[in-house]
Amino acid sequence: MSATDSTEHHPTGHTRRDFLYVATGVAGAVGAAAAVWPFIDQMRPDASTRALASIQVDVSAVEPGMSLTVKWRGRPVFIRNRTEQEIAAANEVPLDQLKDPIARNENLPADEPATDLARSAGEGRENWLVMLGVCTHLGCVPLGQAGDFGGWFCPCHGSHYDTAGRIRRGPAPENMLIPTYAFVSDTVIEIG
Repeated sequence: MSATDSTEHHPTGHTRRDFLYVATGVAGAVGAAAAVWPFIDQMRPDASTRALASIQVDVSAVEPGMSLTVKWRGRPVFIRNRTEQEIAAANEVPLDQLKDPIARNENLPADEPATDLARSAGEGRENWLVMLGVCTHLGCVPLGQAGDFGGWFCPCHGSHYDTAGRIRRGPAPENMLIPTYAFVSDTVIEIG
């Protein structure tokens, strides 16, 4: 029987062997997907992590000069009710003296200058500072109200931040990041 004889009975030109190849390939693809799915699924965040996508923090007890540290998405967040002196000290710093001139505030445009107002909770709430409590050098947790500028100090490698969380001295390349947040009332901040 020649090759033309085997397709004479199949008007489309497809043989049983073609069907078996396609069926085997599909079965193999389904089997591979079923075998790989547990590995892909385990990379999704669990329910407790998804629940922390945003948190609400009551700051009614945080007096001027006090700080509060909360955990959000597994990282510390510093919430500081700054004093008038801390705000004045941050406002006196010329922007050209800053190591990182960008605000790093996720609530503002990416190229916003690092003024004290751009780093704070905004007009009328300049006393509030909310930022990730992570040094931008290697991810250590800085000490509050310490260092050469009265803000934060990372003792691991000597990074000094001012009272607005801006890097002033040391190996850290950027200001501490300000996450997305909003005041949902006069005393409650929602982070995330």
